Amino acid sequence: MAKGVWRPLSGPSHQVALEILLDGPLSRAELSRRVGLSPGSLTRLTKPMVESGLLVEVSAGAGDPRVGRPSQPLDIVPGSHHFAGIKLTADAAVGVLTNLRAEVIAATERPLTDHTPEHVAALVADLASSLAAELPTRDGLSGIGVTLGGRVAGPADVRWAPFLEWTDVPLGQLLAAHTDVPVVVGNDVLALTEATHWFGAGRGVTRFCLLTIGAGIGYGLVVHGQVVDNADASLGLIGHIPLLPDGPLCERGHRGCAMTLLSSAAITGQVSTALGRPTDYEECLDLAAKGDPIAARIVGTAGQALGRLIAAAANFTLPERVILGGEGIRLAEIAQSDVLEGLHAGRDPLAIDPPIVHLAPDFTEWARGAAVTAIQTFVLGQESN
Repeated sequence: MAKGVWRPLSGPSHQVALEILLDGPLSRAELSRRVGLSPGSLTRLTKPMVESGLLVEVSAGAGDPRVGRPSQPLDIVPGSHHFAGIKLTADAAVGVLTNLRAEVIAATERPLTDHTPEHVAALVADLASSLAAELPTRDGLSGIGVTLGGRVAGPADVRWAPFLEWTDVPLGQLLAAHTDVPVVVGNDVLALTEATHWFGAGRGVTRFCLLTIGAGIGYGLVVHGQVVDNADASLGLIGHIPLLPDGPLCERGHRGCAMTLLSSAAITGQVSTALGRPTDYEECLDLAAKGDPIAARIVGTAGQALGRLIAAAANFTLPERVILGGEGIRLAEIAQSDVLEGLHAGRDPLAIDPPIVHLAPDFTEWARGAAVTAIQTFVLGQESN
């Protein structure tokens, strides 16, 4: 089921591959301009990339202003390589099969009832194998990306994953016992930010922030076209920003922080307690949309808190765009007026509202992010942190 090798690229080769992957097909003249190389140097640089199958020469399209003759433009054939992306949650493994440009070809999901690392590794490998079976040829996968909430060291070691109750799990090593396909493991929010940056709503935007709400609260930032990343980026620090002075306490003693107001567990817990019966997240939002006074009050407060969180992110980073994602992001639609009220309460009256874009509220987007981590490693030799 394995295909290809990891080919770390550096210097101009790295930039050439990235330009073509994101904007191809591109003429050699355009590539020379973008990466600052002479036509001769570019030809010598791209020749081994063409011979390896990473790049291909394609026919010049009629009327294409980017393409000059007799030069043939270079492109990456999306279907030449395929990747599995798998997002792990506390109760499910969600997988997608993508091509080289992260276009989803197939998706599937498996329940995750056993959190032992060995069981999870076997499940991930089996899920990837079932996705590979969807391919029309026997070429197999070029890589597998796995993401989860928590801290990951290097390309494959999970240092901390609270939803799985893991500490210091060598997930890559465990997966190697089940598959010969190269695997990279990463933090889910960072991976979603990368996917949004390369192939989604953040493409072409040099500065944007991503806020996710659901089981946890996540934050990703792109500045000057680069995802901001360090050892603390995977800790969910934004979840403990105070948003309501007299709000409920979180498990760490913070009053009115984002986790106590915006997480799906916080909202369902408050509504369930107030109604005197158990509810799930979607029912809470449905009740609020129908005008139930209890649900509407709690969801409205959450909406205002989300608006204040957006305001804080916008005030600090001055983004060109704010992107909202996560399985709980339907809150922003149900409580739209409350979100705007909270946003304006946290901003200068003269400030212009940042453009806000919503991602799809399902885990397929997260799994696609996992696939992008594998695509990045395959093309650029880039490691997750």
